[in-house]
Amino acid sequence: MNSPGRIVLIRHGQTDWNLEERLQGATDVPLNDVGRDQARAVARHLHAEALSWDVVVSSPLDRAVETARIIGGVLGLELAATYAELIERGFGPHEGTSFAGLEPHEREVILADGEAADAVARRGLAALRRIRDEHPGRNVLVVAHGSLIRLTVSELNGEAHPRVANCEVVPVRLDALDGVVPADADAARSTAP
Repeated sequence: MNSPGRIVLIRHGQTDWNLEERLQGATDVPLNDVGRDQARAVARHLHAEALSWDVVVSSPLDRAVETARIIGGVLGLELAATYAELIERGFGPHEGTSFAGLEPHEREVILADGEAADAVARRGLAALRRIRDEHPGRNVLVVAHGSLIRLTVSELNGEAHPRVANCEVVPVRLDALDGVVPADADAARSTAP
């Protein structure tokens, strides 16, 4: 019997904006030296696992691409592809805004002006399905972004996923990937004749 493969999501390494608690969103902010060290550390951890990795892919943003290339370098893998669907949640004019010292309700106001959480989750799920279909039976490392990972995995698992740390590895439940119906599809189905 063929193996179904495995997919894990990895948040990119630290950037200066992460350190300063600034919203990055789709803004292309590079890794800092700590982020590069984090990428090497997670790569060593992945290399030590009994599981071998076949493919590494990422968001096209520089911080994700560099993280993926560092990980791939340790594991002997080249970056296979980038997927636009993996770009971080967009925050429009609020990108670059610092969250340092803001009250929770102030943060929520800023986040509410960004890309809708359900739209981000739909993008993330579409990317995971595409990656699975393009790499059947393979063990795939997917380097992306904190909000995208958190919102996608929350939707996939049906419960809120906590904040994702830089270079944290988050397994994807492939068995649930086809069973998730986007929220607005449920609404459309309930109003259909």
